[in-house]
Amino acid sequence: MRTRKSEHPRRRVNSRGKVVLSRVPLHEQVAEEIRHMIVVGELAPGEKIKVAELAEGLDVSLTPVREALKILNKEGLVELTTNRGASVPDITVEGTRSLFEVISRLEALAAELAAERITEEELQSLEDLHAQMTESYKASDLASYFDLNLRIHNLVVDAAKNPDLTRVRTSLSFHVERARFLSVATASHRQKSMEDHEGLMLALRNRDAVAARDIWQEHLISTGEEACRLVLQWKEDEEATAAQ
Repeated sequence: MRTRKSEHPRRRVNSRGKVVLSRVPLHEQVAEEIRHMIVVGELAPGEKIKVAELAEGLDVSLTPVREALKILNKEGLVELTTNRGASVPDITVEGTRSLFEVISRLEALAAELAAERITEEELQSLEDLHAQMTESYKASDLASYFDLNLRIHNLVVDAAKNPDLTRVRTSLSFHVERARFLSVATASHRQKSMEDHEGLMLALRNRDAVAARDIWQEHLISTGEEACRLVLQWKEDEEATAAQ
């Protein structure tokens, strides 16, 4: 399932066109880059990861790539097998549905707590990000829109000021990003998403915890449903192609 490529906002490229990574610590920087490639579909679900080719593209040796893959394996973003080597796990309807049943409730709780605990400085940061995302939406700049959307979701969780909630949500966040990136492709969903974000901002300004919780849970449920629809469509297209 090959999704569109996206510009990585933190990427730097040298004169040879190679991605330049911070050297401290190198294997974690490599893991971040591979993680991004998986989230945005540059490394597609089910794809075998060619370690040597990846190392060349990142302009690093094989060792940090192998160490990075071990990190991503623990996160569930890479599968490591004796016979096949490294590959990207598939995305399934069942797995996506299960994931959003959990994350929709976690982030709804985060929004509820954030409405009660957010500082004026945090609220202003959200206002700024929301304004930037609105401009990206109007310009159909999907890479910027996705990045800003993610930063808003993260900041809402931070504003909840609950370390246990943050820890559990972080353990799921990269899997959620994969599914959320799928849903961004649909124009109608982006419009619905913008309406939800407007609703959340209003609830946070008014310190309305119940409204913030309800809006954000519906928002995540809608995102999950759209991601499931796209995964199912891909599966059906793949089966139809195989039957030809």
